[in-house]
Amino acid sequence: MDEKALIREAFRARERSYSPYSNYRVGAALLAKGGRVYHGCNIENASFTPTNCAERTAFFKAVSEGETEFEAIAVVGAAADTPLEQFGFAYPCGVCRQVMREFCDPHSFRVITARSEDDYLSCTLEALLPYSFGPPEGGRW
Repeated sequence: MDEKALIREAFRARERSYSPYSNYRVGAALLAKGGRVYHGCNIENASFTPTNCAERTAFFKAVSEGETEFEAIAVVGAAADTPLEQFGFAYPCGVCRQVMREFCDPHSFRVITARSEDDYLSCTLEALLPYSFGPPEGGRW
């Protein structure tokens, strides 16, 4: 799957966002090495602490279904009523980056943040989370 198709999937996931408190809707599309795409959206809670980001929702869905090898994730986000031409880039938070690091090769896993399918940035997880800690290179603990 190319980056533009993955971005389109992230926009689809954003439609399911449950964000009544922030009104900031985020969607994520996680591409597994086998080609399956897992969708995630942000899910808020009135007490805020139990809120879950779109990226972690996608990862937790995938892992709960037995998937542990991933290639890329696309992330999109903006206030609910934001016109597409005014979208900014939505970057994964530090907690989400650390979850990615648990399951992904930081040198090859791609993180894509997009304003549209034609306006996006793509980088490695290592670029977003330098000097990270996680499972030893080449395997789990």
